[in-house]
Amino acid sequence: MLSYGANAVDVCARRSEPVISANDFRPGMVVRFEGDTYQVIEYQHVKPGKGGAFVRTKLRSFTTGATVERTLRPDQKYEQLRTEKRPMVYLYDDGDHLVFMDNQTYEQLPFAKSSLSDKLDLMKIDMAVDILYIDDQPFDVELPILVELEIAETAPGVKGDTVSGGSKTAVLETGAVIQVPLFLEQGEIIKVDTRTRAYNSRV
Repeated sequence: MLSYGANAVDVCARRSEPVISANDFRPGMVVRFEGDTYQVIEYQHVKPGKGGAFVRTKLRSFTTGATVERTLRPDQKYEQLRTEKRPMVYLYDDGDHLVFMDNQTYEQLPFAKSSLSDKLDLMKIDMAVDILYIDDQPFDVELPILVELEIAETAPGVKGDTVSGGSKTAVLETGAVIQVPLFLEQGEIIKVDTRTRAYNSRV
């Protein structure tokens, strides 16, 4: 089975890409940096009182998933990679891969679990996702910012305790373990922020 994930970066590296300066960075852009493929998470142009201006940026590696912070010269040049997001649905787990389907073409796309390790426990069957393509190659799976998941296990709720700010551990239906407010009960549906893996609200 042909599967996709971070190793698709090799295809990108072989192509001639537009070159931009660090001063042109914007959140969401995908660039070649230090031999790897990164997405720009944060960008700030800094003009100190003394000395030259610089760019402070936070980047996420598609190969390792790690986030790095770098201070760059505004005129430093980088390859900007062409990206596209295509909506798909998580169809099933075949053991080594998660399989997604394009609802318009019905094309099925397998992704190696090893490339999605930081997202597996927030995903459930039939969840709508975006597949990030880089230079026409499937590269990453982007989850919705908020997902609705059922609490599978947690300690009994504390009635009336909705404002104390206390929290307890909860295991969600997908296996994720997060902190939730004390008043929540097993079986309740909650919204989880996939960016921070934190409780957002009760449904």
